[in-house]
Amino acid sequence: MAAAADFTPVAERMRTADLPEIVIRTFAHYFEQLAAGRKGLIPETDIRPVSELPGTEDITPAEEEAGRGALPHTILLKLNGGLGTGMGLARAKSLLTVKDGHTFLDIIAQQAARGGVPLVLMNSFSTRDDTLAALAAYPELGRDLPLDFLQHKVPKLDAQTLRPVEWPDDPALTWCPPGHGDIYTALVTSGLLDQLLAAGYRTAFVSNSDNLGAVMDPAILGYFVARDLPFMMEVADRAEADKKGGHLAQSPAGQLLLRESAQCPPADVATFQDIARHRFFNTNNLWLNLPALRAMLDQKDGILGLPMICNTKTVDPRDAASTRVYQLETAMGSAIEVFPGAGALRIDKSRFAPIKNTNDLLDVRSDNYVLTDDFQVRANPERHLPRAVIDLDPRHYAFVDQLDAHFPWGAPSLVACERLSVRGDIVFGRDVVLSGVVELRNETGGPLTVPDGARLTGVWTG
Repeated sequence: MAAAADFTPVAERMRTADLPEIVIRTFAHYFEQLAAGRKGLIPETDIRPVSELPGTEDITPAEEEAGRGALPHTILLKLNGGLGTGMGLARAKSLLTVKDGHTFLDIIAQQAARGGVPLVLMNSFSTRDDTLAALAAYPELGRDLPLDFLQHKVPKLDAQTLRPVEWPDDPALTWCPPGHGDIYTALVTSGLLDQLLAAGYRTAFVSNSDNLGAVMDPAILGYFVARDLPFMMEVADRAEADKKGGHLAQSPAGQLLLRESAQCPPADVATFQDIARHRFFNTNNLWLNLPALRAMLDQKDGILGLPMICNTKTVDPRDAASTRVYQLETAMGSAIEVFPGAGALRIDKSRFAPIKNTNDLLDVRSDNYVLTDDFQVRANPERHLPRAVIDLDPRHYAFVDQLDAHFPWGAPSLVACERLSVRGDIVFGRDVVLSGVVELRNETGGPLTVPDGARLTGVWTG
């Protein structure tokens, strides 16, 4: 059935939704692979590990100076399509208050304004209105360029028929985002790529809006432009906690590539997660040479042909009995294999600090981090311990509103805390200080409150 699948119904659904023809042709490229039985898997036998890479310590003073000279021709591009549903949010995740009363978006906007670098967001239909309303507080942004452009949507495919899935209960669930690899197509369909080039911009630094470590760095910019690279990925050393994320590899011919976990055949999971073999992970901090991107798109008739990621899900993610579907996606970092001569630079993990859950959020809200005068969130220099391990009870703290309710006076002092474990319903008072290894347990069946001004270490049970 799959081999005889017809793309016509898919194209009709996409045209009805007024999607641009280039988006339809791009989706057809992946549909044909799926119909032929391919799922975008990258077996271990087809790749080689990357053993060594240059690092930020190899950047020369001349390159850093070149970076400062290139700043007027560079933009800051943030992926801003996520809603943060995993933390119970129903609006753009970047509008979440993260540090000293400021949201992710506040901090990003201030960095751009103070650095004199244009800020552009890739929004989704779900995040656009709220985000642009929030950016109205920064009239100095967006004077010469649009503040945002939109990510596209693509149909979910019925796994049995490969036709666009039907779901009358909620037709919106029949669509999905095509992954952040859509950034390249969206730059074209929005007209922004040509607008940037016409205005003299040559470089874009791209990162996720929830990664506060991804700041514009003239030294890294200089390394990129001085070597005239077409594309560059910032990578970091893999640790045990990173073993399930996408890793850098190379083809037998030496071309760098990215392999995501969804592209790993089941038989190769052990080697995929071998951090001694595959040493570097993708931070999703990318540097784009805009003229090189335009040239490659022209060469490939608008379709970069990024490796496909095929996710098997249900049409309603909250209903395991709903129709099984395929969601076809691409990762923007996988463009590293499209550009001959693309590079990768090993960075310090301070440039990779995404906030993915409430454990991360409590950490950055605490005195473990400080907000500098130039609006960068940095590790508190007074902390002399490794990064704190925070483990909050998911029954009571998984969502942001739960976290806020249990820490009504803000985060406790954690600058001297090695590990924090909280189990049960515990509300924290004002000016609480935790040090060393701290375990708080509430087994009473009702709420407990840590008193104002408490100084805790070891086990606390109320």
